[in-house]
Amino acid sequence: MTRPSSHTHFDFAQLTERERYKILIGTVIPRPVALVTTVSKDGVPNAGPFSFFNVLTHDPAIVAIGVENYADMRFKDTARNIRETGEFTVHIVDDALVRQMEICAIKFGPEVDELKEAGLDTTPGLMVRSPRILAAPAALECRRHTTLEVGPAREIILGEVLGVYVRSDAVDSSNLHIDQQMMDAVGRMGGHTYTRTRDQFDIKTLTPEEWAARG
Repeated sequence: MTRPSSHTHFDFAQLTERERYKILIGTVIPRPVALVTTVSKDGVPNAGPFSFFNVLTHDPAIVAIGVENYADMRFKDTARNIRETGEFTVHIVDDALVRQMEICAIKFGPEVDELKEAGLDTTPGLMVRSPRILAAPAALECRRHTTLEVGPAREIILGEVLGVYVRSDAVDSSNLHIDQQMMDAVGRMGGHTYTRTRDQFDIKTLTPEEWAARG
């Protein structure tokens, strides 16, 4: 039996906020990236990427986005728009979309349309008012379900998925199988690092009977 390697323990109560952040983003990897579009109550579109993101349950269909607002407790555009309209669209980021996604991460003012700056073509949403990015391999149109305030400037937004767009060449509508290679999604690592999801493998979980039958 191989001896386990040694480990270093970190007591989060003894770490600063920045130190906790570095440990978390370096260990919880890879994280899916949500490129979120919203529209303000005045009709100004906005786009911003978030890597504190995942799907939590399918019934009801709920996704979660962790948003860090400004230190003076002003809302980021995404958080404010979702509070005011109750709607947003989550786009899955593929390798071809990474550079434009990073442009949307620039801290522009609320009057700036990040989608225009990034050269991203959009179309109006079907079930929500937020625009849909045509280049994204998938888009989840969401209605705000719950907002959890977990700190003075941090909140977790739960959204109910109302409908999903998937690239037609990446999904078999007869059996709902989605081709993971065609999706070509990227994940966020620590620091400024991303990873591609092209190196894949399958593992089928055994039933108790199959496990017992193993020789």
